[in-house]
Amino acid sequence: MAEENLTVVTEFILLGLTDQAVLKIVLFGLFLVIYAITLVGNLGMIFLIHVTPKLHTPMYFFLSCLSFVDACYSSVIAPKMLINFLVVRETISFSACIVQHLFFGVFITTEGFLLSVMAYDRHVAIANPLLYTTAMSKRKCVGLVTGSCIGGMINSLTHTISLGRLSFCGPNVVSHFFSDVPPLLKLSCSDTSMNELLLLIFSGVIAMATFLIVIISYTFILVAILRIHSASGRQKAFSTCASHLTAVTIFYGTLGFNYIQPSSQYSVEQEKIVSVFYTLVIPMLNPLIYSLRNKEVKDAVKRVIEMKYCPC
Repeated sequence: MAEENLTVVTEFILLGLTDQAVLKIVLFGLFLVIYAITLVGNLGMIFLIHVTPKLHTPMYFFLSCLSFVDACYSSVIAPKMLINFLVVRETISFSACIVQHLFFGVFITTEGFLLSVMAYDRHVAIANPLLYTTAMSKRKCVGLVTGSCIGGMINSLTHTISLGRLSFCGPNVVSHFFSDVPPLLKLSCSDTSMNELLLLIFSGVIAMATFLIVIISYTFILVAILRIHSASGRQKAFSTCASHLTAVTIFYGTLGFNYIQPSSQYSVEQEKIVSVFYTLVIPMLNPLIYSLRNKEVKDAVKRVIEMKYCPC
């Protein structure tokens, strides 16, 4: 029994996105550009919010936290993925696989919580504008972000500890480009029913709960906007939510498509394509969405550029 419980596999071979050498070079260049834009965009957003007093509001505090999380969870995946495009044998040690899974789970779950918090923030700002500053105090904002991070850690630790208890006796070939749960469970020689149950209970409930908060918040926002008599007022109120609503739709749309589906319909190739989108593309798109559709952010960028190149 002791020998059966030992983990024989010490490393995994990641098949990645392709085995064609030429295509690997093309994808390396593409994802290097995407990762660079992700870091510049998100870290730039954090810097911009920090140096612009006008952006020191709850909305932009949450946005800076979202940018930090985007930069982090993209960094958990992209560097290893880029290295694997250039090496002959794409491997990851068992311990590195567990660590990658842990941090990715923390950041992506925290992102879901933050998006629901931002929806609640927009609801308070539009439904109760006069009480907004009081209702969304600095202490409350910090508490909401802290709670989001704690929720992310609890969810990720639950799955990571459960994954670490499994035995992997071979094969060790993972048909993916990072340590995601579904392909790893398929390789285990242990009973994975508990892992699947935990995935459904924790990740499923968290995803549904946060998405429900977003839906309820935007229902109240829509009601509040319809009560505004002037067309310009309604347009201004809607514009403050458009960027966040776009980010929420993309995030939950891809995750829902990937994870909330029957196991009988699970496709490795489909899962890899969708995973590329939510691990690498979404973190790049978020700062672009918020900057291109937000007048205050665009004005802040112009002021920073003018200050930098001002001859005086």
